[in-house]
Amino acid sequence: MLKIWGRVNSVNVKKVLWAVEELGVKYERVDAGMEHGVVKTPEYLKMNPNSLVPTIDDDGFVLWESHAIVRYLAAKHGAGTLWPADLKQRADSDRWMDWAFTFQASLRAVFWGLIRTPAEKRDLKAIEEGKKRCGELLAIPDQALAHRPYVVGNSLTIGDIPLGCHVQLWMRLPIERPSHPNLERWFERLGTRAPFRKIVDIPLS
Repeated sequence: MLKIWGRVNSVNVKKVLWAVEELGVKYERVDAGMEHGVVKTPEYLKMNPNSLVPTIDDDGFVLWESHAIVRYLAAKHGAGTLWPADLKQRADSDRWMDWAFTFQASLRAVFWGLIRTPAEKRDLKAIEEGKKRCGELLAIPDQALAHRPYVVGNSLTIGDIPLGCHVQLWMRLPIERPSHPNLERWFERLGTRAPFRKIVDIPLS
């Protein structure tokens, strides 16, 4: 059985868990990271020398890096669905997976500043700059979603998963956000999916 190490409130672990739930793959999850420890143990470091989550063991095949894991599992279990059969559509999905890191870089200061940093230690300037940059960046997928329900077409693919996980954090932060109507409709559409509600759209922590 597929084994996944990672805590449920990690955005990168959410990407993997959402994918396996969409794919209907049976798995076992082991708490690891932050308050759970584990990642500094010799046993874990043999699997993942970065001491980060997630890490998977798929019948002896060990893999780390969340996007690589999502691609691997989608290719193995979701050919023609999460893993597009068309080469160009798959490349487009890959592009959005990689672009999610661009958004994540600006979101990090906002999320960590407001959710994981005590009020008296917050860098308000960094938070405000991050908010502004996030709003600007999200105009890009908002435009792409103007004429299609998902980022690369009519159905959910690997391209939606990382971005959906990061946008969930953005949408649930206690802040004012600029309007991105196409992105907001896409986010509502993701919310109709049971795996997204179960894995991704949980309280921020």
